[in-house]
Amino acid sequence: MARVSLIEEEDHPELAPLIARIKGRRRGLLLNLYRMLLHSPPVAEKWFDQNNAIRWETQIDGKIREIAIIRIGALNRAEYVLKAHVPKMALDEGVTLAQCDALMADWRGSPLFDAREQAVLAYVDAVTKEIRAPDAVFEPLRRHFSERQIVELTALIGTYNMHSRVLEALQIERDEKM
Repeated sequence: MARVSLIEEEDHPELAPLIARIKGRRRGLLLNLYRMLLHSPPVAEKWFDQNNAIRWETQIDGKIREIAIIRIGALNRAEYVLKAHVPKMALDEGVTLAQCDALMADWRGSPLFDAREQAVLAYVDAVTKEIRAPDAVFEPLRRHFSERQIVELTALIGTYNMHSRVLEALQIERDEKM
């Protein structure tokens, strides 16, 4: 059960424009994540903007994005994130169920990931667990990604670590409609 109440749309007509904007990009749904965040409309709005920038306005392809998000969810034991992305979003972006299983276990040495994906996974693990990635983990990214993409990948990792921590700290449950 959530540690804070979830905002009911009909009880807050003053939030209608922001709620409409959120629902417009979320298949008409007001997810529990946003129902919690709407206690602070400025935070909800900026979170929404950040999430959309990470999802739709970067040069990180969907498969890499989903691999990173699922691995972060697994490392942080973030059920909301995992249930939101596995299997539908993952499959939609070309991540197989076998890859999802490996991401939630020990992916190292798995033949399921190519060198580019392994570089991302090593970086995700390092940034999530240790914050500062050693040079030996960072350098392989340069073979596969531009500097812009490395910045965007790092922002994605930071964003989903934030998502995981906030959702788990406040015990926000995944929406049944997702």
